[in-house]
Amino acid sequence: MSESRAALRYAKATLNFAIEKKVMDSIDEDMRNIVQTISDSDELKEMLQSPILEGSSKNQVLKEIFKNVNDLTKELFSLLVSKKRIGLLNEVAKKYIRLNDNLKGENVALVTTAVPLTPSLEKKILAQVEKITSNKVTLENIIDASIIGGFILRIGDLQYNASISNKLNNLKREFTNSI
Repeated sequence: MSESRAALRYAKATLNFAIEKKVMDSIDEDMRNIVQTISDSDELKEMLQSPILEGSSKNQVLKEIFKNVNDLTKELFSLLVSKKRIGLLNEVAKKYIRLNDNLKGENVALVTTAVPLTPSLEKKILAQVEKITSNKVTLENIIDASIIGGFILRIGDLQYNASISNKLNNLKREFTNSI
């Protein structure tokens, strides 16, 4: 099973328990805190990925760093440690946030561009995406210079690829097929 699929399964299970216990917003806040903390700390990233440290040590560190989180979040730490999947914590937290936002009718649109979006262009894209989806949408800009120019827009399972690299690949394919 790929790492992403495993993370999605843990996130779905966590969301289902959160719904059952009526603590979705509390867990959402915990997950946002986890994502922010891990992205701010290279040491924490390394610790979570380290094959040398024992799972129990990682669990203790996480419970110390995140001592004010919901008990369900602490149970998630223990579960990931016991299944030797604690390295997926950041990915699980991100997927939980997306699943919870989707449940609330809020979508996340990923826009991949070669350069950062200007605020005015971001507003235009956001308005168009909200018109298309009829939902509240937040925009997340991913910078990837390999697309050369244009953009790739992804909303849930839908993707629109208007990148220069995609157009060049299509031309290359057409030339190769016509020879």
